[in-house]
Amino acid sequence: MSALPGSPFLRRRDGALWLEETELSALARRFGTPLFAYSASAIRAALAPYQRALAGRPNLVCYAMKANSNQALLRMLAAAGCGFDIVSGGELQRVLAAGGRADRVVFSGVGKARREMEVALSAGVRCFNVESTSELDALSAVASAMGKTAAISLRVNPDVDAKTHPYISTGLRGNKFGVAHDQALDTYRRAASLPGIRVVGVDCHIGSQITAIEPYVEALDRLLDLVESLEATGISLQHVDVGGGLGITYTDETPPSADELLRALLARIDTRGHGHREILVEPGRSLVGNAGVLLTEVLVLKRGTERNFCIVDAAMNDLLRPALYNAWMAIEPCQQRGDPAERWDVVGPICESGDWLGRDRPLAVREGDLLAVLSAGAYAMAMASNYNSRPRAAEVLVDGDQVTLVRRRETIEELIQLEQPRA
Repeated sequence: MSALPGSPFLRRRDGALWLEETELSALARRFGTPLFAYSASAIRAALAPYQRALAGRPNLVCYAMKANSNQALLRMLAAAGCGFDIVSGGELQRVLAAGGRADRVVFSGVGKARREMEVALSAGVRCFNVESTSELDALSAVASAMGKTAAISLRVNPDVDAKTHPYISTGLRGNKFGVAHDQALDTYRRAASLPGIRVVGVDCHIGSQITAIEPYVEALDRLLDLVESLEATGISLQHVDVGGGLGITYTDETPPSADELLRALLARIDTRGHGHREILVEPGRSLVGNAGVLLTEVLVLKRGTERNFCIVDAAMNDLLRPALYNAWMAIEPCQQRGDPAERWDVVGPICESGDWLGRDRPLAVREGDLLAVLSAGAYAMAMASNYNSRPRAAEVLVDGDQVTLVRRRETIEELIQLEQPRA
């Protein structure tokens, strides 16, 4: 029995891929393809080092649910003690529907609509991570009109390079996110003077799929410089939110473990005299990314003059990361064959040349075989669409040998019904 890169809960047994105690081919036969399958044990194992590292001090682990917002996963994480980092009113509704508590929710995002602010204030969210003076003024007006007070932190852009893909880098001066570090002190002073606003913390998020500790420490030092400047002016903060973005293993990446990262950050916090503050952290991909696989059936093997194409029934509408980010994701046969491997571009049936899941992959594969795209628990189903009128995939949660359908497959009839004019 051999483990595959990324998750110890995905293994081969006699050539077959198993997720926990469930054979993946059996899942595909039972639920059809394309199909997302998630390991509950992998998610719990990914959360544990965050909670272990933060034990003994005030803290809140807020799952960044943009990575994967399935209700079953949210319920599981809420039961395990997580709060949530949201970026829309819809995500707040999902948290509440899953039994999550609004007072354990931080509301991030660069473009919060006033109606979203109203819903969040009514629900009683813990904190708004404010990203501009315009948002600050709007939130003050909305909260005052409702007779409420909005607890806020500023999301500070520290101008730190996270060394990640430019599309998921969020902490540089040229990014759209946050308040520039050199403007933050004045913005905090403004916040402290506004009606309906209560300043409670500071927030920073520098990107996603980060595989080194140093950018985090650099950003944290800049945050703590700001905290100390604020205190000198009489503005006190209760919490420091160090953000998320810790990477996972897709191929040969070696990101630090969550407890290794947090040990480094907490040591810096304590050394600089801020150990009394509550620490918030916003992991997303690192909790769910390696927990998921996408199962897909080989429809057609098409040999060309320059490239060979393995055409599968999953496509860019199911998994956008390769087309959007040129992302590499491992692709494995669900059952190994003794045939010699050939080089294949694994592509979907969508009418786009950008519709690919993997290029130039060595695979021993036949039509009708099942493939598994690994590390598909984050930014996969969450980014799925109905392009080419393709119903979105089903999702299942595997816990040992127990399998639960946590989202049934859409039908084309349901999609059309949404477009029918009402009498």
